[in-house]
Amino acid sequence: MARFVPKINLMYNGGVKQDSPSRERSAAVVIITIMACAAVAQAFGRFTWGVVLPDARDDVLGGSNTVAGLMGTLNVTAYLLGTLGAAFFASKISLTNLLRRGLILSTTGLLTMWLVPVPGVMGVALFLMGFGGAMIWIPSPALAARQLPAHRKAFAAGLVGSGIGIGIVFTGQLAAWMRDDAKPDTWKQVYGVEAVIGLLALVGALVILQSRGETVSARGGLGGFQALRRVEGWAPLSACYTAYGFAYLLAIAFLVARLEDDSGLSSGTASAAFSLMGFATIVGGLSVGFFVSRFGVRRTLMTGSGVFGASTLLVLVGSSPWIWFAAAGLGLMFSTVPASIATHIVQHASDEDYGPAYSAATLAFGFAQMLAPQLGGVIADAAGSFAPVFVLSAGFSAAGVIAAWKLPRHT
Repeated sequence: MARFVPKINLMYNGGVKQDSPSRERSAAVVIITIMACAAVAQAFGRFTWGVVLPDARDDVLGGSNTVAGLMGTLNVTAYLLGTLGAAFFASKISLTNLLRRGLILSTTGLLTMWLVPVPGVMGVALFLMGFGGAMIWIPSPALAARQLPAHRKAFAAGLVGSGIGIGIVFTGQLAAWMRDDAKPDTWKQVYGVEAVIGLLALVGALVILQSRGETVSARGGLGGFQALRRVEGWAPLSACYTAYGFAYLLAIAFLVARLEDDSGLSSGTASAAFSLMGFATIVGGLSVGFFVSRFGVRRTLMTGSGVFGASTLLVLVGSSPWIWFAAAGLGLMFSTVPASIATHIVQHASDEDYGPAYSAATLAFGFAQMLAPQLGGVIADAAGSFAPVFVLSAGFSAAGVIAAWKLPRHT
């Protein structure tokens, strides 16, 4: 009779051999913590403004879409500066500590938005959230990807995107629930709840995430562009990321306002559409690993950019069932496109080059984000409608398809 020998996979974690179940449990806890941090960075610190924009605009900004767009511009300008900060600080501190510092800034911004809701201070709070969000997001895909084997790195990066989706769902539902109180300033309480969650995520990042002391390459160059140029297909990849930066922010930042102001839908329906987008973001994050491993980054990005553009145009219909298809499509591609880009850089950059390379790619993306909210607000005020904003978003999505098509065919 053959002797039975149990099969135990041994893996290394910080130089210590562990059995596979123990390693998997540890990896799961770390990835969940990173997902929570990503939700604070993006869903709370950046996209909540789009959800509460109609109420905050009417409550403290005099009903001006232009001023509301300027507030969004402050947030994304800070995100752009945060990418430069990430490239600089990552050469001096570990990626884990970079994430922690970003989380401190983002949580401080959330607390300020809740406690001091006056226009000037709100601008400072949104700036803090944007700067901190970049410092959280840039290391997150790599920190998650290193927890899993090479063939599952895309799945790990996608999970970080799913964390953002969970945060979006939560934000949409929280805003809708608080609006039921029919009080004009309930939008502030949304930020209050998120600030508490941000504090809990910070505690988790301090206790659970362990730094390996890694730093970025000394050859990263100014803003990380030397490191980025060592990534295969860097030029079309950056172009696709830039086009996506315009497309997604024009659509998502004004989605709720478009459905309420132009389509005449109730705030509850608009929030439900935003929440559906969040659910779809979760699904997209869970699926991106499958799509990248089966079809490659190039085809995934082409399809993702195309579907995002089509979904943007569906928003213009402004009625059921099309708005639900649109919200689902936007959410699916919202996590698929950036996770695919991050996966490409994780796969084609060394551990030392990843930080500056992804920072450099995010700079181009950040420039697009910096211009998009203000551009959208000005266009909406000039046209008296958000329709041209969504048409422009679809145009940028088409540009993203073309850029992705120029990636090497084997990627």
